[in-house]
Amino acid sequence: MQSLREESPHSQVHSKRRYLQCLAPPLLAAFISLSPLSYPPVSHAQPIDGQRGAALFNKACIGCHDGGGNILQPGATLFMKDLQRNGVDTEEGIYGITYYGKGRMPGFGENCTPKGQCTFGARLQDEEIKLLAEFVKSQAARGWPSVESYGD
Repeated sequence: MQSLREESPHSQVHSKRRYLQCLAPPLLAAFISLSPLSYPPVSHAQPIDGQRGAALFNKACIGCHDGGGNILQPGATLFMKDLQRNGVDTEEGIYGITYYGKGRMPGFGENCTPKGQCTFGARLQDEEIKLLAEFVKSQAARGWPSVESYGD
């Protein structure tokens, strides 16, 4: 005769089955939620670059180009129609003007010359100017929504 503490083999199998049945739903849910097949690939670089571009814009450009305008030359705004008319509606064009300057716009590049065309303030690194060019192009394509939307 079996003692009260010992379980029959049938009882042990039943106990293990109940235990597995209790674990199955949460384990399956965890597996599915953590599976790479559950989520499409997401690029986190875009929002971060947008935030960095917005921060750089607020630091170096907003004094003259608040909201995409231009307080010194009304025909040289950062709105798409003016960028196109002035032949700088690409990231490369925006990069060139930001680096070397043009007209009343000072250049911010580390190796900007001639001296009279370049800012007397802090210079920007190439990567920062690229981020600014991407940001300005993106904002221009969207009609210059509020810069605060990037969560400065």
